[in-house]
Amino acid sequence: MSNQVEDFLSTSEEQDIVEAIRIAELNTSGEIRVHIEQSCKAEDITTRALDLFHTLKMDNTKLQNAVLIYLAIQDKAFAIYGDKGINDKVESNFWDSTKNVMQMHFKNGNFKQGLIEGILKSGEELKRYFPYSDTGTNELTNDISKG
Repeated sequence: MSNQVEDFLSTSEEQDIVEAIRIAELNTSGEIRVHIEQSCKAEDITTRALDLFHTLKMDNTKLQNAVLIYLAIQDKAFAIYGDKGINDKVESNFWDSTKNVMQMHFKNGNFKQGLIEGILKSGEELKRYFPYSDTGTNELTNDISKG
């Protein structure tokens, strides 16, 4: 596993992931972003995901329904962080099945596939609570951010 954020995914893998975000967001008003960095810059991965969520201004969506998928490469750790609007509506283990699917791929070194399946599954899950509305706009960029 490369410890270099820039080398972690190829350009075409990144494009496939951005496309998965676009597809996932077709069915929901929810917003999904991916952030990758070398190592977690906090004691706890959830704390770091929350910090990034605010730094990336993901808490500015109208329905508070943004989701951050955060990866710390060197730490071999990841987190899924959903905003208040999602957490107010879903059960506490809402992200567990998505995390399990991703983890299965990650363990086999299939990071692109793990991210894509996690993104598409997140979109499916969000669709139940935040269906797509034709008045909805893409409030956040689909690009992968890096730290």
